[in-house]
Amino acid sequence: MEWNNLKPQVAAILSQNNLDRDAKLKNLCQFLSDSISYYNWVGFYFADHNTKTLHLGPYVGAETDHTIIPFGKGICGQVAESNANFVVPDVAAQSNYIACSFTVKSEIVVPLFVNGKNIGQIDIDSHVIDPFTEADERFLEFVNQEVAKLF
Repeated sequence: MEWNNLKPQVAAILSQNNLDRDAKLKNLCQFLSDSISYYNWVGFYFADHNTKTLHLGPYVGAETDHTIIPFGKGICGQVAESNANFVVPDVAAQSNYIACSFTVKSEIVVPLFVNGKNIGQIDIDSHVIDPFTEADERFLEFVNQEVAKLF
């Protein structure tokens, strides 16, 4: 995967002046899903620190019932508390996994920081076991650094 070739396109999508933030994020999700074969569900969750819940933002992929996730619950909820990337090579081996679909085999969640505060995360599901590498993590950290500029 030529990650560096994708970076300018990420920045271009997020800098479109004629779109609001949610439209930019939806376009970004679509771009990532279209560009990386094993990114089968791509979306954002945003934190409400008062209620300690995550709320589903723009996404592409199969519909999900998980529109609100309590901090600590599932992979996304754990990232809301840990402030650290979480790569799950095989969701079947995770005891605190919230099953979205039987087609999901692995997941990566990378927190989104604005001014040092975890305001949400990018969440990616794959239909492949163990596709995510350190390169995915670094790329998604870049993506989130670019997304943070919208806030």
